[in-house]
Amino acid sequence: MTLNCDGTLVDLSSPKILGILNLTPDSFYDGGKHQNISAALKQCEKMITEGADFIDLGAYSSRPGAEQVSPTEEINRLIPVLIALRKEFPTTLFSIDTFRANVAKAALEEGAHMINDISAGNLDPTMMSTVGQYPVPYIAMHMQGKPKDMQNNPSYEDVFQEIMRFFSRKINTCYAAGIKDVILDPGFGFGKSVEHNYHLLHRFEHFQAFGLPVLAGISRKSMIYRVLGITAAEALNGSTVLHTVALQKKVQLLRVHDVKAAKECIRLLEQLR
Repeated sequence: MTLNCDGTLVDLSSPKILGILNLTPDSFYDGGKHQNISAALKQCEKMITEGADFIDLGAYSSRPGAEQVSPTEEINRLIPVLIALRKEFPTTLFSIDTFRANVAKAALEEGAHMINDISAGNLDPTMMSTVGQYPVPYIAMHMQGKPKDMQNNPSYEDVFQEIMRFFSRKINTCYAAGIKDVILDPGFGFGKSVEHNYHLLHRFEHFQAFGLPVLAGISRKSMIYRVLGITAAEALNGSTVLHTVALQKKVQLLRVHDVKAAKECIRLLEQLR
C-alpha cells in the first residue's frame, strides 16, 4: 500500500506519523504556541528530527465549540508559514488540515502534499473536485455536526455501522472527483461521546475492509483525559496506550502531538512482530 504525494511515493507497510503543527490561538492542547514563523520552524524541525513522516498544518481550530474563522484569516495564517517551512525543509511532506476548498487550493499551489478534511467534503461541496485536480492524497474524516456544536448531543443507532456506510459513499465520491489516494479517518472526538469513541476503537481493525489506509487521531483527546480525570497536558501516557491499541489493529497513520513517543511505539511493536 502506497500514497502518491505529488510524485513522492510513501510506503505504508510501516505505519507513518503526522506531526501536528497548529497555527491557531485556540487549539485544545497547544493553541498559540506556534503561530509565528520562527516558532513554527522550530517545532517543525523538532518533529522531523523525532521521526515525523508528515507535518500536518492547521490554521483553523476544530476543537469542540470553536469559533468560526474567515477563509481569508485561515489563508493568512497558513500560507506564509507553509512557504517558510517548504523553503527550510524542502524534502519534508506537508499535510494541510482544512475543510475549505480555496484554502486547500492555495496550499496545494504552494507545494502542499496532502489535504486533511475533517468534514470529508460536507462543509464545502467543491473540496473534492478541487483536490482531484492535484496528485495528492485526501484524508476523509467522519464528523457528526460542525465543530461549534458537534459535542452537544452526539447520537447514533450504531456508530460503527453508520460510519462504515458514510465511508462507502464518500469513497465513491472521492474517486468520481478524480482523487486517486483516499485515507479514512473515523474522527475520534468529532461528534462522538466517550463511549462512541471506544466502541470505534474496539472495532477499529474492521475499517481495513475497504482496502484503504486508515488514520487514527487520538492524541491527547478527551476520550483519554476524561476517563482518567486529568488534563490534555497530562495525557501523553494515555495517548501512547491508545496508539499502541490502534497499531495492533493495523492502523497505517497516526496523527500525533508527540512524535518521539509515537515513533518509539511503532518501533517497539515492529520489533515484537
